[in-house]
Amino acid sequence: MQLKIMPKKKHFSAGRVPLILFLCQMIRALDVPLDSKLLGDLVQPPTITQQSPKDYIIDPRENIVIQCEAKGKPPPSFSWTRNGTHFDIDKDPLVTMKPGSGTLVINIMSEGKAETYEGVYQCTARNERGAAISNNIVVRPSRSPLWTKERLEPITLRNGQSLVLPCRPPIGLPPAIIFWMDNSFQRLPQSERVSQGLNGDLYFSNVLPEDTREDYICYARFNHTQTIQQKQPISLKVISVDELNDTIAANLNDTEFYGAKPSKERPPTFLTPEGNESLKEELRGNVLSLECIAEGLPTPIIYWIKEDGTLPVNRTFYQNFKKTLQITQVSEADSGNYQCIAKNTLGAVHHTISVTVKAAPYWISAPQNLVLSPGENGTLICRANGNPKPRIGWLTNGVPVEIAPDDPSRKIDGDTIIFSNVQERSSAVYQCNASNEYGYLLANAFVNVLAEPPRILTSANILYQVIANRPALLDCAFFGSPLPTIEWFKGTKGSALHEDIYVLHDNGTLEIPVAQKDSTGTYTCVARNKLGMAKNEVHLEIKDPTRIIKQPEYAVVQRGSKVSFECKVKHDNTLIPTIMWLKDNGELPNDERFSVDKDHLVVTDVSDDDGGVYTCAANTTLDSVSASAVLRVVAPTPTPAPVYDVPNPPFDLELTNQLDKSVQLTWTPGDDNNSPITKFIIEYEDAMHEAGIWHHQAEVSGTQTTAQLTLSPYVNYSFRVMAENSIGRSVPSEASEQYLTKAAEPDQNPMTVEGLGTEPDNLVITWKPLNGFESNGPGLQYKVSWRQKDGDDEWTSVVVANVSKYIVSGTPTFVPYLIKVQALNDVGFAPEPAEVMGHSGEDLPMVAPGNVRVNVVNSTLAEVHWDPVPLKSVRGHLQGYRIYYWKAQSSSKRNRRHIEKKILTFQGNKTHGMLPGLQPYSHYVLNVRVVNGKGEGPASTDRGFHTPEGVPSAPSSLKIVNPTLDSLTLEWDPPSHPNGVLTEYTLRYQPINSTHELGPLVDLKIPANKTRWTLNHLNFSTRYKFYFYAQTSVGSGSQITEEAITTVDEGKMAMASRQVDIATQGWFIGLMCAVALLILILLIVCFIRRNKGGKYPVKEKEDAHADPEIQPMKEDDGTFGEYSDAEDHKPLKKGSRTPSDRTVKKEDSDDSLVDYGEGVNGQFNEDGSFIGQYSGKKEKEPAEGNESSEAPSPVNAMNSFV
Repeated sequence: MQLKIMPKKKHFSAGRVPLILFLCQMIRALDVPLDSKLLGDLVQPPTITQQSPKDYIIDPRENIVIQCEAKGKPPPSFSWTRNGTHFDIDKDPLVTMKPGSGTLVINIMSEGKAETYEGVYQCTARNERGAAISNNIVVRPSRSPLWTKERLEPITLRNGQSLVLPCRPPIGLPPAIIFWMDNSFQRLPQSERVSQGLNGDLYFSNVLPEDTREDYICYARFNHTQTIQQKQPISLKVISVDELNDTIAANLNDTEFYGAKPSKERPPTFLTPEGNESLKEELRGNVLSLECIAEGLPTPIIYWIKEDGTLPVNRTFYQNFKKTLQITQVSEADSGNYQCIAKNTLGAVHHTISVTVKAAPYWISAPQNLVLSPGENGTLICRANGNPKPRIGWLTNGVPVEIAPDDPSRKIDGDTIIFSNVQERSSAVYQCNASNEYGYLLANAFVNVLAEPPRILTSANILYQVIANRPALLDCAFFGSPLPTIEWFKGTKGSALHEDIYVLHDNGTLEIPVAQKDSTGTYTCVARNKLGMAKNEVHLEIKDPTRIIKQPEYAVVQRGSKVSFECKVKHDNTLIPTIMWLKDNGELPNDERFSVDKDHLVVTDVSDDDGGVYTCAANTTLDSVSASAVLRVVAPTPTPAPVYDVPNPPFDLELTNQLDKSVQLTWTPGDDNNSPITKFIIEYEDAMHEAGIWHHQAEVSGTQTTAQLTLSPYVNYSFRVMAENSIGRSVPSEASEQYLTKAAEPDQNPMTVEGLGTEPDNLVITWKPLNGFESNGPGLQYKVSWRQKDGDDEWTSVVVANVSKYIVSGTPTFVPYLIKVQALNDVGFAPEPAEVMGHSGEDLPMVAPGNVRVNVVNSTLAEVHWDPVPLKSVRGHLQGYRIYYWKAQSSSKRNRRHIEKKILTFQGNKTHGMLPGLQPYSHYVLNVRVVNGKGEGPASTDRGFHTPEGVPSAPSSLKIVNPTLDSLTLEWDPPSHPNGVLTEYTLRYQPINSTHELGPLVDLKIPANKTRWTLNHLNFSTRYKFYFYAQTSVGSGSQITEEAITTVDEGKMAMASRQVDIATQGWFIGLMCAVALLILILLIVCFIRRNKGGKYPVKEKEDAHADPEIQPMKEDDGTFGEYSDAEDHKPLKKGSRTPSDRTVKKEDSDDSLVDYGEGVNGQFNEDGSFIGQYSGKKEKEPAEGNESSEAPSPVNAMNSFV
């Protein structure tokens, strides 16, 4: 048994906390497990379990039994009051109380009268913990009085006049059911012209001669006593115009004028109700019945409308030929003015009925039993509604709380009783009485204060056996007050098990999601509270799974041969498997040709019927596996002669002995073609419902030529026959003549009946309709019936056409219903259908999860806990809980950007969940909502929390600017995610020589408020590598790297430094001269080609990337223009193009030779060669930093060379 244990309660002082906060922090009561051993030890206040109805009408011919049953510990004693005073049953010999019960038995069968014991009774069940009381039970004997004797004069009317025959039944208890019959006990026919009113009177809109009779009798049936009382017969004679004229002529002289005219046609007038307006009051939940009966000639027709509204769909019904309007499950929304209209060819008349819907009290939230431990807090809430609003009154142990002994732990606030710091003396039974002028509700709810040390209810030393890699659930059902905490241990000296590997359920169960071999062992469950400790040991064994290591294989064999299937199974040594062979998912044929060995199934003398699917199934007490193979049987290789073939089709089909549900079919067989006919197959066609489709009807032996066929009603049959031998089946014969069977009532009901609401106030009933063949007759319809499963309501039924769905509106939200769908046709009804349970529609949950708590695990992970909502408030199938969480923004940021909310859904009735991927050092806000099939419920109160600091991300950028001979300036942007408060930056750098070897590493700490730093005293013309990262109090973040080079002096200082190093070396001088000579030759060649119209690479790049500051070549002398050495070079604009006339506009390009060089000035390799050659433009690489701020020109290259 799984037990749901509530979370640990918090303690508050009612005097220090405001009431609204106190109510928000109230906890739910402990759950007492339904364990017989436990309940036998715990004291418990009385609870009324069974009682007679409030309005108890008894049969005066039988003994009076007034029920009152209650439970409690110790067992309660019972007492009764009658009409508000103590009822001493010991003084009345006719009154006894059942042993161990409060039920009264009043023996009026032997003597006494039921009227003597008429009155208001109330039962009290009492023990040392309190007293529970029953409802006020009004006991009244049923009455079925006779009609008072009266002399009824015969009634004579002229044809066409209106008439009301009064019934006026005697007042009985309960009220009688009225109906009109004749002396033969046959109901009088009713129609739009003649009908019975709600008061029992019989109304004639106009009389006709056929209404003449002497036995109009009103009957009153009293169901409680099963008696029927009869009124004196009423005689009615309707005289036609001809009869009236004859009567007049017989009494007048021939000379006198006479002649009666027929009744004139007239517009409608109302027989009931009278006047133009009337009032009607009804109680919520009842059936509202409005009636309008009119007279007139021709007979009026009644119409109904609701002023300023529409009649509710699926709750509106018409009775008595639309003279009565009924609205079921009436509510306050149905109040208003209803208008009935009586109309015939001569006019119309209206009547307005003003309807007011009142309501007896009904529960919104009835008080629930409360089990608390000493010192805890709790509440009893009693909320009811009605019209008018009910008054709420509290009693304690059956005594009004105003005069009951004072309890310092109790505070009453309207419909709520607040308990704080309860003690054992606070135990009592409280009664909530909600009443108005239309009725009352009474509910008992006890407060039971228990101080109980922990108890473990699960039996000791249970052995659990689980297959490896499957979940293992170890039970530990417990109880205690205060609520115990549960811990699990493995082994004798093991530490407490935590939820990183295990799942600890609220009911004490330990779950191992994936049990492994090393999970085997002894587990100890320990329950603790302040009153003590209890523990229990269980044992877990992990078994190897059962596997089929050799599966049966597909086989094709000839008829008459032998086949063998193999199935080898490997299993845990401690488990004994059972091997079973199946054929086509059923048992093997009971045939000696089938034999099962240890690992084999052998079939000898294989026949065609042996073909199919053979399955080997291995079962142990813990698991099962299976494997299947197909056997295909083929004919042996035929001999050349004789030639065999399928039979020829039968012929000469004839139908004889044609009855309602059977017919005899005879035929003549065709040639068997050297293979005896083994059977005949008979098929039928239903030309009425499924023309052209043939269905299997029957099979008979190959020696028969006649068959008696069972038929279904209302089918237009045709038959055909096929012959079959060992070779195969013949083609079908010609169809027989058609035979139409008579209609009958359906013999089956629709299948797949379901009830599922699509809206909160409806129930959609669906079913699979019968097909035409199953209808058994014309006029197929369905009788759809429903009622609430947990109520005592009568079945509500409606007959619908041949459809597959009916929608019941106005249902309560998510309530179980019992449903029946019965087929019927013009002949009659199908058998009584089976009941199916469904549910009305779901609605959004009403209550938000409470007591939301957040436990921050680390800087990126938080755990959220909440209290589950009451299942009744879910109003649907609980699907889980959903957490919305987002990072809180400042007011300025919220104005700029939408807050992105994240959602996590936890399936089932979870009460906690983890939020991963959080941003460190951030403020988050979350709320929790419950989810059902309809959607989400309201959100819980927003709960905020902070994540702690973490390490920062890398700085957003790092740039090296303003390089000089011995300094570099670093600029950076702070980390995009500081994840805390930055404490400082760390800069580490080291030089890189020409062979890419790294020099010594230098560490430098920089304040956190800096975004720029200059490094001085560096080596000139040296490449440096920088490592840069930020720090918080938690640690260092990711680093960003960059490389940069200090510059070379362009003047005498650079030349002097070079002379000191290599300028005096002979090899260097010679190399430089060779390089200068090559450059000079290159310039001369370019000059000559330019004069001839040729191009060189620089010219091509100039054409493509023309710079507005570079003067074009002079056309008159072919000399080069001068290059500007301005440093304000800009990159080429995207999408710029050189015009076709080869002129360059300033706005077209800002490119220069800087796009094609790598250094600031021309530089030299170790061998003295010039490295400032032209090259394609390169994108900036992080490893190389800002190494270039000016592009070298040919002139600059020459200047650096001299």
